[in-house]
Amino acid sequence: MTQFLIDSQHFSNIDFTESPFKKAEYDNCTFTNCNFTEVDLSSVTFIECEFDTCNFSNANIKYTTFREVDFMDCKMIGLQFQDCNPFLLSFTFSNCQLQFSSFYKLKLKGIRFSNCNLNQVNFVEADLSNGLFDNCDFKHAIFEKTNLKNSDLSSSENFVINPENNTITRAKFSKENVLGLLYHYQISIV
Repeated sequence: MTQFLIDSQHFSNIDFTESPFKKAEYDNCTFTNCNFTEVDLSSVTFIECEFDTCNFSNANIKYTTFREVDFMDCKMIGLQFQDCNPFLLSFTFSNCQLQFSSFYKLKLKGIRFSNCNLNQVNFVEADLSNGLFDNCDFKHAIFEKTNLKNSDLSSSENFVINPENNTITRAKFSKENVLGLLYHYQISIV
């Protein structure tokens, strides 16, 4: 399928639930205060784009391409990132709400999350090695067979990670949050 190329444009204050979203390849574009709630973004390509204060909740991102994309202050509840195009998939998240989203089986080496709400996010079998999770809340997030090798979770909270079925070699934790690694042992620390 041939896509139109939209290069270096700025989209601001657009509600794509009311205005049609053009399926295209967006290169070096910025989106500010746009609403993509439940919008069909399937098979759209975003390369080196920035999204600031946008709402993507429950958007369809099946086969969507994200390459070097930055999300800032975005609401992204319930997104199924494992349905994206995995080829050269790369993005960062800052001050985003990602509750109920899923990164199941994705290879996201070096991913960056800063000040994000990751409540009930699925990280099962994801490769998050060398990742940075700066001041993130992982309440009820699911880690199973997740690769966190060399990742930094030292400033994050509320995670429960079983060291026996996740790879945490050389990962960084703080004294305050290390209890999340001991939860499965059902021990009391006084």
